[in-house]
Amino acid sequence: MKQNDQGSWNPYLAGSLTGIVSVLSVWVAGKYFGASTSFVRTAGMIEKLFAPERVEKMDYFIQKAPVIEWQWMFVVGIFVGALIAAFTSGSFRLQAVPDMWAAHFGAQTTGKRAVVAFIGGIILMFGARLAGGCPSGHGLSGTMQLSVSGYIALVCFFAGGLFVARQLYKGGANS
Repeated sequence: MKQNDQGSWNPYLAGSLTGIVSVLSVWVAGKYFGASTSFVRTAGMIEKLFAPERVEKMDYFIQKAPVIEWQWMFVVGIFVGALIAAFTSGSFRLQAVPDMWAAHFGAQTTGKRAVVAFIGGIILMFGARLAGGCPSGHGLSGTMQLSVSGYIALVCFFAGGLFVARQLYKGGANS
């Protein structure tokens, strides 16, 4: 895999590989990319350990049983693939606070970073469930199907990301 000056993969190559995997997913398995349902199912699997009778009565889990299935494995594959990419690019390192965050907020803000990441995850998951899917489902799979809503979602994800990054890192990471 060819690397750029920063030790990460070439974005054109990585994007092309993502496209190929997307097409193969539909062609071979008949499934479009998506991930948010796997988080809900994981919560159901965990709850099933403590209150199985409650989970079995929930309408949502009657339709979508909390089990390990293709989408859950897709999320595991994202983690494993990211790990492989980090190792092969030479960019892997264990780090509690990313460099950009440390440059802007200080290196001793591990607790603050954890709280912000957790709150961000809650907001992201709420939005994904409210929208009926995650960025991969709406952005990648939606645009692959030439869905207008997929393109609108993708534009909104980028605009929202730019806005939040601008608010968090006013004046740049080195200011």
